[in-house]
Amino acid sequence: MSEKKFRVESDLIGELQVPADAYYGVQTQRALNNYQISTTRMYHYPEYIVAIAYVKMAAAAANSELGVLDPKIADAIIAACKEIVAGKLHDQFPVDMMQGGAGTSVNMNANEVIANRALELMGHKKGEYQYCSPNDHVNCAQSTNDAYPTAFRYTFVRMNRQLEEALKALIASFRAKGEEFKDIIKMGRTQLQDAVPMTSGQEFNAFANNLEEEVANLQRNVVLLKEINMGGTAIGTGLNAVPGFAELCTKRLSEFTGDSFEKAPDLVEATPDTGAYVSYSAALKRLAVKLSKICNDLRLMASGPRCGLHEINLPAMAPGSSIMPGKVNPVIPEVTNQVCFKVIGNDTCVAFAAEAGQLQLNVMEPVIAQSILESITWLRNAMDTLRTKCIDGITVNADHCFEMVKHSIGIVTALNPYIGYKSSTKVAKEALETGRSVYDLVLEHGLMTKEKLDAALNPAAMTSSHALLK
Repeated sequence: MSEKKFRVESDLIGELQVPADAYYGVQTQRALNNYQISTTRMYHYPEYIVAIAYVKMAAAAANSELGVLDPKIADAIIAACKEIVAGKLHDQFPVDMMQGGAGTSVNMNANEVIANRALELMGHKKGEYQYCSPNDHVNCAQSTNDAYPTAFRYTFVRMNRQLEEALKALIASFRAKGEEFKDIIKMGRTQLQDAVPMTSGQEFNAFANNLEEEVANLQRNVVLLKEINMGGTAIGTGLNAVPGFAELCTKRLSEFTGDSFEKAPDLVEATPDTGAYVSYSAALKRLAVKLSKICNDLRLMASGPRCGLHEINLPAMAPGSSIMPGKVNPVIPEVTNQVCFKVIGNDTCVAFAAEAGQLQLNVMEPVIAQSILESITWLRNAMDTLRTKCIDGITVNADHCFEMVKHSIGIVTALNPYIGYKSSTKVAKEALETGRSVYDLVLEHGLMTKEKLDAALNPAAMTSSHALLK
């Protein structure tokens, strides 16, 4: 077995061995040595690697046009970035997403990989940084404090599109079930007590409409992420960036990505500001809260099969018990609930981290970024799973639902306009005490004729607004 080869690189702290074939360099290696915190690495989020490559590409192009960067070096940097955007070298981004330093290790991981690939493209060896430096050339006119958050903002923009696609597909599934179940009468409930009749179709359409609102809410909040602070460098004053860089870099980033970014009007304000993250994370939480409530409803409606509501049947995905034969659990809504709890917890983490900012920088951005990345990923996967393994396969026990409607005290509410609240209350009380039906008691007490009673209790009349019977 051949001995592994290394090259020696140095930084402020001193010299360090780096694997000879690695495209990353000394600061990435130091981060690998320092941060064995989570099991999540940069390469687990390819969208982020693509985003930071676009940021470095835009910076190189702007610096070249402004005469700050040698066009040959800039072209090599841009070519290396294009390869990364195309999916190459992603395994060279091994830094832990949880780290100190406000993201410096992540930024330098990108700078080093891009520099070493650019060196190869120019005919040089890895580590020959006199020809293309991670700091002087790839990071020219930048700081971690503007490049790092800009890359994450664009990552969230890209991933939000995937999230919206999953959400819209789930909404379509609920709507399809709404159409399929539009003629099935069931009992509506408030406070877990019988309320008034409705259709299963109305219930599933309500789920769809409830989630439809979240598409617009995500879109409103993702717009906030497109205001960036490139050119602010360390604290927003623009030190080491030439006049016009901030505007031109923002313009080139918009052109390269096809997304419209705007330079923040006050870069000093924008550098420590995490308000857009707080708002977007809150939008994810709002979606999670609604999704979890829907899953609660699905589990209740499917409870049984003999001793629960048993209104709907969820697809059987796995045996439900190691001791109780025949038991099948609502495992897909359950796992979706748990994902939603995690998203809610992540939002709390984002809020704490945003509040922890001090003076001209918020050093807690790594945990903000990791939390939001996790929330987007888990929500997208959970919604796809819920749709394909649960919603699409739901069936309704129509006969059982109708029997519950007929025997419910709740239908007396439909008679309020005809016999009055007081008489309706007396009928409901007598029905509860005797076990007799509302229908029979109304006729027995002469409160309505059979013809008018049948018309008032018609399923169509009980599930929509209508003119009162004369």
